[in-house]
Amino acid sequence: MRTADLFCGVGGLSQGLVEAGFTVVGAYDNWLAAVETYEWNLQYAASIDCVDLFDVDSAVRQIKRLNVDVIAGGPPCQDFSSAGK
Repeated sequence: MRTADLFCGVGGLSQGLVEAGFTVVGAYDNWLAAVETYEWNLQYAASIDCVDLFDVDSAVRQIKRLNVDVIAGGPPCQDFSSAGK
């Protein structure tokens, strides 16, 4: 199944999806360091874009072009998340 990984971080969720038989065709994160690490970790899996997913209209246009069956979204990392504060 064609999959997009939102808030992909360094690629852990994408790696799991690939190992489960999914085809990750696109990945998105807004943190350049994570994007660069994702590219290194998952060179074979997907194209990754440094995108502000809070710009919903732009993000939806980009993801629709991928014609995906599944949209996966990683939870925010503890350092980024404001939950529990």
